Amino acid sequence: MFTDTHCHLNRLDLTRHDGQLAGAIAAMREANVTRAMAIMCDFAEYDEIAEIVRTYSDETLNLGMSVGIHPCEDIDVLKSATVERLIVMASHDHIWAIGETGLDYYWSTDNKIEQQASLARHIHASQQLKKPLVVHMRDAKDDTIDILKAEGAEHGIIHCFTEDWETAKKALDLGFYISFSGIVSFKTALIIKDAAQKMPKDRLLIETDSPYLAPVPKRGRPNEPAYVPYVASCLADMYGIDVEEVGALTAKNFENLLAQYL
Repeated sequence: MFTDTHCHLNRLDLTRHDGQLAGAIAAMREANVTRAMAIMCDFAEYDEIAEIVRTYSDETLNLGMSVGIHPCEDIDVLKSATVERLIVMASHDHIWAIGETGLDYYWSTDNKIEQQASLARHIHASQQLKKPLVVHMRDAKDDTIDILKAEGAEHGIIHCFTEDWETAKKALDLGFYISFSGIVSFKTALIIKDAAQKMPKDRLLIETDSPYLAPVPKRGRPNEPAYVPYVASCLADMYGIDVEEVGALTAKNFENLLAQYL
């Protein structure tokens, strides 16, 4: 029922599973997580993530992956993400999206130009392949929205949303979906909670961004896809509906996103 739209399956802390990824996969199934998108941040990760997707996808768990370069990668890696290379790597059926790409000025502003150029190239690859864009946005909301708008991006996800409703509305107006992570469950995340409460329900997605940002009541521990129902539970409490309804709603929204240009 539950869909984790953004997780890093090759980076999970597997301590509680005796170091075995199979244990984390079994925990997903036990938590009724039936679909997940494994996110790529560097070309060097492609083979490992693709192997995970091939190995663990079956009739009870639908796994796919993205292809892209994270904005925090170094300049040479950012420049290596040409439109042509992204298209070649992302043309296979098990590739569901382009990214994660975007802008991150929290960690570095020295490579702003390269981040912006990389985002534009990812947008162009997304447009040519008609696959959604996965956008990372941290301390760069204005530039991110401006570039998405300037390049005509209208098909994708603002992942791990941490901004205000005004920013969410701008992304929604472009055609994007908004994905909330465990941060929305934190007591201090009042701006994010406000945006979540105002969201149109047909554009809402959930994610773990695991192994990072574990939701309450797992906050402070390594995160994993099996915890995405806790994100759904937080939103369900906000909306006054059952957690299963949030699970079904966000799963359907993800299906709609993937099928948008099929």
